[in-house]
Amino acid sequence: MRLLVVEDEAVLARNVADGLRDAGFAVDIAPDGTDALDKLAVTTYDVVVLDRDLPGVPGDEVCRTLVGSRPRSRILMLTAAAEVDDRISGLGLGADDYLGKPFAFAELVARVRALSRRPPSVAPVVSREDLEVDLGRRMVRRAGEPVLLTRKEFGVLEALVLADGSVVSTEELLDQVWDENLDPFSNVVAVTLGRLRRKLGSPPLIETVVGTGYRL
Repeated sequence: MRLLVVEDEAVLARNVADGLRDAGFAVDIAPDGTDALDKLAVTTYDVVVLDRDLPGVPGDEVCRTLVGSRPRSRILMLTAAAEVDDRISGLGLGADDYLGKPFAFAELVARVRALSRRPPSVAPVVSREDLEVDLGRRMVRRAGEPVLLTRKEFGVLEALVLADGSVVSTEELLDQVWDENLDPFSNVVAVTLGRLRRKLGSPPLIETVVGTGYRL
């Protein structure tokens, strides 16, 4: 496994890197956001240990850039800003985990190992043609204009976006968006899709695959 430690405090960066090497990882160090982006452009890392408070290019921007790439590394944010709101905003950017300073090194190693076994998170903002879906903030724009959706409409759109071009059946949409109290013979999926299509406008983005389901 190859890791990248992005940390501007030289002593801490060296100590973290040395400890992770002792734990069996191959580790590179980037002292700032600019160097991190340069390294990430040429090397695919399994996990990036990312300080949020970096000089130059901030850690948040490094995170945004990284989550937009495919394939991408898992991200462990390592920062002194560890209040609940900070953790929520960091995870909302697409980070896979968040560890506040100071920390127990054994916990850092355990979290890195756990991330190495976890598939990458979906980017919080997904684009398809001129459609932009912010999965974290549950906001949608088309051609730069906001599209106001109900919770169920957003849930259907989210399922289609995350399918990444694959067909999603009516049954799958029922399972993912509605609860067990819904009548399985209801036409609620078709009705919700009809409203969603109207709100998204033209040209149409959602395709009906006859006898199979729907695809974005």
